[in-house]
Amino acid sequence: MQLTVLPAGWQCAADDGATLLLAAQAGGVRLPSSCRNGTCRTCICRLESGSVRYLIDWPGVSADEKRDGWILPCVAVAQSDVTLLAPAAKLIAT
Repeated sequence: MQLTVLPAGWQCAADDGATLLLAAQAGGVRLPSSCRNGTCRTCICRLESGSVRYLIDWPGVSADEKRDGWILPCVAVAQSDVTLLAPAAKLIAT
């Protein structure tokens, strides 16, 4: 599966079972993060397309936020090709 991070259009693999946060990091893209367990909301971004499943029962997003497409990539795993809107994302310096 493929992960695309907008607005820059960076793309990387979203391996089966890896969180979107870790997939982005492995692909050279840094998404904002802190707790990495779905509670702090630092990584919150919008799911523009695709589908995800969560590794925890109820991540730190409200029902309204979920309905509006907001996800926490630190605890979300791709179930298809995924496009995220994450304006604060940056390329990892090599």
